[in-house]
Amino acid sequence: MSLALLQEAAMSYGAFAAIGAGLAAIGGGIGVGKIGGAAMEAMARQPELQGKLQGSAIVLIAFIEAIALFAVVVSFLAMSA
Repeated sequence: MSLALLQEAAMSYGAFAAIGAGLAAIGGGIGVGKIGGAAMEAMARQPELQGKLQGSAIVLIAFIEAIALFAVVVSFLAMSA
């Protein structure tokens, strides 16, 4: 579905919107991966804190996904104006 969305953006709004949306998606993926990796490492070091670490990681992942979605929307709107 993401590929179809990027192809539609390239046709409707130009290549720059598609590049911006792709960079936002890649940035969000990298951020989520870093948080997940750090949370797993922290849980391996201190298993008794698993609940707190897992809850914090989920909240941080939600923030990163919201920022990535906002960046995608802004890149689409910037090219339509």
